[in-house]
Amino acid sequence: MNKLSFTITGNLADPWKRSVYPAELTIEDGRIKTIRPITDDTPVPEEFILPGFVDSHVHIESSMLVPSEFARLAVVHGTVGTVSDPHEIANVCGMSGVEFMIENGNRVPFKFNFGAPSCVPATVFETAGAALNSEDVEKLLAKEEIRYLSEMMNFPGVLFKDPEVMKKIAAAHKLGKPVDGHAPGLRGEEAKQYIEAGISTDHECFTADEALDKLQHGMKILIREGSAAKNFEALIELLDDHPKMILFCSDDKHPDSLVAGHINQLCARAVAR
Repeated sequence: MNKLSFTITGNLADPWKRSVYPAELTIEDGRIKTIRPITDDTPVPEEFILPGFVDSHVHIESSMLVPSEFARLAVVHGTVGTVSDPHEIANVCGMSGVEFMIENGNRVPFKFNFGAPSCVPATVFETAGAALNSEDVEKLLAKEEIRYLSEMMNFPGVLFKDPEVMKKIAAAHKLGKPVDGHAPGLRGEEAKQYIEAGISTDHECFTADEALDKLQHGMKILIREGSAAKNFEALIELLDDHPKMILFCSDDKHPDSLVAGHINQLCARAVAR
């Protein structure tokens, strides 16, 4: 990171205070040192100062780019971080693939929050290049760079308490790391049981009713709008009533789509509504 020192003024969008107000930011050595609200008649530019965007669930591999190159394209759209599931490369290369993603991501000042893939291969019917059992997953979770257990797509395994699945979830909980979900179409008592296993998010809701069902049990809902699945229009009205439980994600972002925009597009569409 460049060691920069300067001040900027503008209209600060402050998510913690849930307000927008004129402010001066002092930057020292490339980091924000102070934020001073401007309460007098000091002229303030019309521009807004925004926090960076975070893609709350994405497979970097879908962009067909290594993490450092993904960052180069995403950052111009205001994205400063991702919650990244390296499932695809693990499905091909196993542990070494995940370690490559971490190493390459560390080359740039971008916040890649990698998870430990929970379902490699995705199903027992799949022929994959590698497999990660519960011991492998626990080793990954022990790494500081691994922030969570990613995308527990084996929801039947959760519901029927498959021993390997439950060991992976328990390993994450033991280390105080969250568990990301994947439960398309799961409703009612089954959704409740899945969530009560300690799974905190889902990006697979296709209808508002399904999302509401999961919200009432305390699950955070990720509104997905990527190059493949597009659920923004079906779910965006939930944002008004559940602002602290809704996140934006892309899941899969192809390179031409990433060039055009990222989470900024979803924020613009939400504001336009």
